[in-house]
Amino acid sequence: MYDAATEAPVDDGQTTEQAERALRPAMFRGWRRRCPNCGAGPMLKGYLKVRDHCPVCSESFRHQRADDGPAYLTILLVGHIMAPLMHIAFTTFRPQPMILATVFSVGCVALSLYLLPRLKGAMVAFQWARRMHGF
Repeated sequence: MYDAATEAPVDDGQTTEQAERALRPAMFRGWRRRCPNCGAGPMLKGYLKVRDHCPVCSESFRHQRADDGPAYLTILLVGHIMAPLMHIAFTTFRPQPMILATVFSVGCVALSLYLLPRLKGAMVAFQWARRMHGF
């Protein structure tokens, strides 16, 4: 950092390792299931397993644990998206109960499978940006 009045470097006691990490870009990279540091390397190994480190920039992820947070957020989002849609479909179109149940069951499973790894990546990226090392 530089002092605006004297144009001289200011020692604020923080090294580059302790400096604030940008939250929004890190979470966007995590949503894309990429390394929150470089954005190039994959964060997940398989469907939900977090890698020990980034294969591109060697950023360590071994301390990051998302636990049940992504599953909770997935259930919360899927419920808040599908419940109003189910109500609208039922009151507007009046489909047979079996058709309604089948369509929305498949929709809930598909949306859950889509959201779960993305929310896990975003949560791990949030922890990385805030230097939380898991919950």
